[in-house]
Amino acid sequence: MAEFLVKLADERGHLSEQLEHGYSEDEVRERVSQQGYLVYWVKPRGIFTTGKGLGRGGHIRQSSFLVYNQQFLTLIHAGLPILTALELLIKRQKDPSLKAVLDNVRERVKGGELLSDAFAAQNMFPKMYTTTLMAGEKSGNMEEVLSRYIAFQRIAMTFRKKLAVSLVYPALLITMVFIMVIFLVTYVVPQFAKLFDNLGAKLPEITVFMLAAGIAAQKYAPFIFLGAAAMVTLLWRWKKTDAGAERIDRLLLALPLIGDIRLKYQVSSFSRMLATLLQGGIPLVPAMETAGSSMTSRRILLGIASASVRVREGQNLAKSLEEQGIFPDLAVEMLEVGESTGALPAMLTSVAEFYEEDVQTALGAAMALIEPVLLIFMAIFVGGVLISLYMPIFSLGASVH
Repeated sequence: MAEFLVKLADERGHLSEQLEHGYSEDEVRERVSQQGYLVYWVKPRGIFTTGKGLGRGGHIRQSSFLVYNQQFLTLIHAGLPILTALELLIKRQKDPSLKAVLDNVRERVKGGELLSDAFAAQNMFPKMYTTTLMAGEKSGNMEEVLSRYIAFQRIAMTFRKKLAVSLVYPALLITMVFIMVIFLVTYVVPQFAKLFDNLGAKLPEITVFMLAAGIAAQKYAPFIFLGAAAMVTLLWRWKKTDAGAERIDRLLLALPLIGDIRLKYQVSSFSRMLATLLQGGIPLVPAMETAGSSMTSRRILLGIASASVRVREGQNLAKSLEEQGIFPDLAVEMLEVGESTGALPAMLTSVAEFYEEDVQTALGAAMALIEPVLLIFMAIFVGGVLISLYMPIFSLGASVH
C-alpha cells in the first residue's frame, strides 16, 4: 500500500500536512475530503511493506525494528533521555539500513523535533507507529504506549509466521503439480507423437487430441509464457487503479472459502490495531483512521473510512460498522457490548483473538482439503494422459497376437 503526503486545511482554515496510506491519489483525496477537510494536494511518498521490510525496498527487517523498539523501551525505562538512548542504540546497531534511519532521527531530535515527527519524516514507517509515539509524547507515558505497540507487533508477527508456515506445504505441492503437468504436456506427449508417426498405426480420437495438444503446447510454449507474463503484468497494473483494486478485492471476498478467511483476517488485524491505539490514549476517530489505513482490502479500507466519518458525527462504532456491511454480525455485537459497558479496547482484543483463532482453524481446514483435491486432480489428469497414450500400444499388441 502506498504512502501519500497530504496538504489540507480544517474548518478553521488551519493548514497542515499529514501522511496517509492508500491505493491511489484519488482514493486518498476522496477519503480525506469525506472527513471534512479541504485538500490542497496529494503527493505519493514511500511504500510501506508489511513483509520483510518496513520501508523503501523492504531493506529494514521487521525483526530488527522490533528488537530496536524493545531495546529503546528498556533504556527509557531505566531513566535515560530519548537522545541518549538513540545514540547508544545507533552505536550497537548492526543493520546498516536501520542505523542510517536512526542517524537521521537522532539529528532531527537534536534539532528540536519530536520523536514522532522525526520518524514520520522518514516516510517509511507505519502510521500506527508514529501515532503511538505521538500519544506517548502527549500523555507523558512513552513507556506504556511503546510497550503496547511492541506487544502488538509480537502478536502480529507470530500470527503472520503461523500463516506463512501453514501455506508452505500447499504452495510446494501446487508448484510440483504445475511442473509435472507442464512436463507431461510439453515433453512426454510429443515423444509419443514421434513414436506413433514411426508406427503408422490408426490412433483413437482421444489419442489424436492429446498428441495435437502436446505438440501445440511444445511449439507455442514461448508465446504462451510471454502471453501469461503480459496478462499478469496488465492485471498487476490494473490492480493499482481504483476500479481494478475494488473489483479484485470484491472478487477475492466473494470466493467461497478464501473470501471468508480474508475477511476474518482483516477484521482481526483492524480490531487488534484499534485496541492497541485506544489503550495508548488515541481518540476513537483518529485511531480508526490510522488502523483502517493499514488494511489491504480495498472494500474494508473504504468501509472503515466511511464508518469513521459517522463516528465523528456522533454515531457509535458498532452501528457505524454495521451500516457498511463489512464486519461479521458477531463482531458487531461484541463491539456493541464493549461500547455499552465502557470496555471497548478489551472487547476489541477479544474480537481479534476470536477471529485469529477462527482464521487458523479455517486455514487448517482449507489446507487439509488441498492435498486430496490435488491428488485426485493428478490421478485423473495423469491417468487420462497415460490411457490416451497407451491405448494404441495395447491395440497394436492385441493385433500382433
